[in-house]
Amino acid sequence: MILMGNVFIIHGTEGNPEGNWFPWIKGELEKLGHIVFVPKFPTPEGQSLNSWLDTFENYINKINEDTVFVAHSLGPAFVLNVLERIDKKVKACFFVSGFISLLGNEHYDNLNRSFIDKEFDWKKIKKNCNKFIVINSKDDPYVPFEEGKKLADRLNAEFIALDKAGHINTEFGFDKFEMLLEEIKKELN
Repeated sequence: MILMGNVFIIHGTEGNPEGNWFPWIKGELEKLGHIVFVPKFPTPEGQSLNSWLDTFENYINKINEDTVFVAHSLGPAFVLNVLERIDKKVKACFFVSGFISLLGNEHYDNLNRSFIDKEFDWKKIKKNCNKFIVINSKDDPYVPFEEGKKLADRLNAEFIALDKAGHINTEFGFDKFEMLLEEIKKELN
């Protein structure tokens, strides 16, 4: 029997498991036999790195060498914090519209600060994941394109730049995300 990968889909600030392309990609991966977890994190009320880590504690034992993380917006910064704390190596991380700095928007910066206002342990993060793929759009109104490039540089990641995809969420027409699904399938095979 082939061990199928566990996939974690991690939403961002003011997000939830039912938003954007998350339900669609979850369904597509489950059809292929993968186990997909989409945790619901407290946001915006009660949002902090500690409250998200507490929520994620129930999932830590599901992480193994076949695990793939798919994270959107603040999700990548959360996954980086997880990778710093675990002593397991995962297969791949797909970071969509991710960032590792304050964004200059007081509302979001206040919610996101505990996740990113720190120095990441890049060496440990890179040691705990075989491959990073970073996907950002050149016209994201919330996350400057340079943030994606900076994240990719820090991780020595494959960087995919999209045109006219905004924040790569429902607001910009992303209820499905075919290209991401194809990239994930390559890593899970």
